[in-house]
Amino acid sequence: MALKGINAYKKGSLKQEIATADPHKITLMLMQGGLDRMAYAKGCIERKDFEGKSEHLSRATAIIMNLRDTLDLESKSEISENLYALYDFMVQRLTDANIQNDLNIMDEVINLLLPIKTAWSEIPEDAKQQAYEAQRQKRQAVV
Repeated sequence: MALKGINAYKKGSLKQEIATADPHKITLMLMQGGLDRMAYAKGCIERKDFEGKSEHLSRATAIIMNLRDTLDLESKSEISENLYALYDFMVQRLTDANIQNDLNIMDEVINLLLPIKTAWSEIPEDAKQQAYEAQRQKRQAVV
């Protein structure tokens, strides 16, 4: 019974954090959520909890697909195109891990996502503000 209360509190806290977060923070939260889900899936594979593994890998895959699908490909940036291909590869490898129950594949994907998350978290505040301003101006120009 106490776990229900704790989980409800965590969900409420997460909703509040998302409601007040900027796009940079939301992206960081998604990346961390993907890494967490992959870690949970690894534990499920080790315990032979295949239902749990599938659920966590499904959520991790959905997160990575969201990260992939929110890239700005209209800018024709090499970085965006490379990240798109990398996220697409991660989705394929998570599918392989799910089918094969392979911890090594899980580690491979974790080791691909972790440096991206680390680099994202180290973006200086002034660079984030410049990017937000550029996006805002781009949206206003379209309207």
